[in-house]
Amino acid sequence: MAAITINIPEEQLQQLQVMAQANGISPEELLRATIEDWLNYPKSDFEQAANYVIKKNSELYRRLGVYAS
Repeated sequence: MAAITINIPEEQLQQLQVMAQANGISPEELLRATIEDWLNYPKSDFEQAANYVIKKNSELYRRLGVYAS
């Protein structure tokens, strides 16, 4: 298993610790489970949501020069 080190603000660390403690697990276990869920999230659902946002905001993106359809 590989290890990753990240830096987060102290306030976020405290929030993470509170959430983990409320669930009876370590902060590392909480993060591991969250990452696993995120990686396993159905990509089609994400793509559908992203396409909705792009379509909904297409005029704004066009004006800003951010997105060209």
